[in-house]
Amino acid sequence: MPLHHAVLALLSAKPAHGYELKSSFEQAVGDQWGGLNIGHLYQVLDRLSRDGLIESERQAQQVKPDRVVHRLTPAGRAELDRWLAEPAIPAHGYRDDFFLKVMAAARSGDPATLSAVLGRQRAYLLRQLHALADARGAASTTAVESLLITAAELHIRADLGVVDAAETTLTADPAVVSQQSSPGLNSPQSAAI
Repeated sequence: MPLHHAVLALLSAKPAHGYELKSSFEQAVGDQWGGLNIGHLYQVLDRLSRDGLIESERQAQQVKPDRVVHRLTPAGRAELDRWLAEPAIPAHGYRDDFFLKVMAAARSGDPATLSAVLGRQRAYLLRQLHALADARGAASTTAVESLLITAAELHIRADLGVVDAAETTLTADPAVVSQQSSPGLNSPQSAAI
């Protein structure tokens, strides 16, 4: 999710300063999204201001340093409306570190390596599901946070399905793993030849 659109959404409710936006964002999405780096947020605010999507006003404070309050401009409202009107389209292709590990393990030619990679991934995903179940049980979850937990659970269950498919496809027949090994890699099969 582009963070700049989330900031526009928060500013559509009311003007706010940086730390207020950080707090509002983290409260809106809960722990599942993760913390928002304040330095990154200020970079986003600078870009939104440069693009004319927000305007910023410095407000003096008696004891503390001046704070900068940001508000949505008409152009910012139009950009937020445009973004909300579009479907969320995933990035082209499917890039995932797990697939690179599966490819490397399959190309090693060692079925034990592939099984270990798949087993570690499955164990990690099951731990994540358990943590999400604990998060769902927390009494202070908002409707948005509950939806984010549901989305995370569904993604993890799908990822578990991919692990199962990899196990079925690649470990059912050890010859498949040995066929994937690269001639340049030292696999047990190539070493025996």
